[in-house]
Amino acid sequence: MVRRFTRMDEKISLKAVDRYSEAYASKIGDAFFSRKEKITGAEILVLCDIQQINLFVIRELLHAWKSESEKLKSPYFNYQAEEVVEALGLFQNTLSNHISIAKMDFLSLLKKAVSQTLYVVLDPYDFYSDALDRQGHGSIQVQDLKSDIKYLRINRAPLEKLVQKLEGKRLTTVSGNEAFALLDSILEEVSFTPEDIDGYLNQFSHIVPLALEKLYESKLVNKSTPKKEVSPPPVIQKTELFRNPIVESVEKGPKTLADNFHRIDRIRDSLTINQKFMFTKILFHGDFEIFSRAIDRLDTLDNLGQAKIYLEKDYPEWDQESEEYVEFMELVKKRFA
Repeated sequence: MVRRFTRMDEKISLKAVDRYSEAYASKIGDAFFSRKEKITGAEILVLCDIQQINLFVIRELLHAWKSESEKLKSPYFNYQAEEVVEALGLFQNTLSNHISIAKMDFLSLLKKAVSQTLYVVLDPYDFYSDALDRQGHGSIQVQDLKSDIKYLRINRAPLEKLVQKLEGKRLTTVSGNEAFALLDSILEEVSFTPEDIDGYLNQFSHIVPLALEKLYESKLVNKSTPKKEVSPPPVIQKTELFRNPIVESVEKGPKTLADNFHRIDRIRDSLTINQKFMFTKILFHGDFEIFSRAIDRLDTLDNLGQAKIYLEKDYPEWDQESEEYVEFMELVKKRFA
């Protein structure tokens, strides 16, 4: 059984994480740059007690290098020639030994690293989703994924296992759908349990006090709204791996006005990796390709009526009393709210 740290009736507040990350980065940055004008690569690696933050900063710098090097195109020179590629690699290694960043440029890197570290600690499943979904519907470069994992220390086992499987198949690229399907099977195979968060929370709090509940948006009932009588929801058993950290599908009371009318632009963009796994397994009989096509189809429709007709026609066997169905339809309704 996988232990979940996200809460069923709450979701992580991006604004709260952003505020905390900014406060943490400012505190660390002020302390360091009070005695130095610029920070080096060696100093970045030992800047924070939480090593993951330091590594994410270095990873961002390497992403910046890759982005800049990809701009090297010319009608006169062949930048893809083997000798040129090798020389650029040596240049990158040399340049990495001469990192020198001023405070104003560094704080944004540090803030992002803090935010990503909180993300992988509190909600590793959505972190994995982002790692695999960065290139949208395009192919994922296995080597790029492998390089990213080198800088991951917290909850890295599933992604590491994914790379091993891909390399075992001698693949250099893989589609997002294939990667998600493989990761799904890996999470079950290894019975993955996310690392305990208490130690990390203490380390964060040593710099800036961190109250975990303040990082979540509670879906509380509006106290000014009269309470309605509701029937108790059916008790449905399912593994904690597939509990949704964003939307609790069965409520014990009425939702707030904001919850009812919060519209989403695309269902695909709002899905967490937990939801992808849950809906695929329960509603789409384990077929990720069919699930993916259904989501793409729903995102092209014009209104809720069309969506209901499509689902009733193509998936008449769905149990409309099930928690998974209710949760899925909540997303569909928000798409057309």
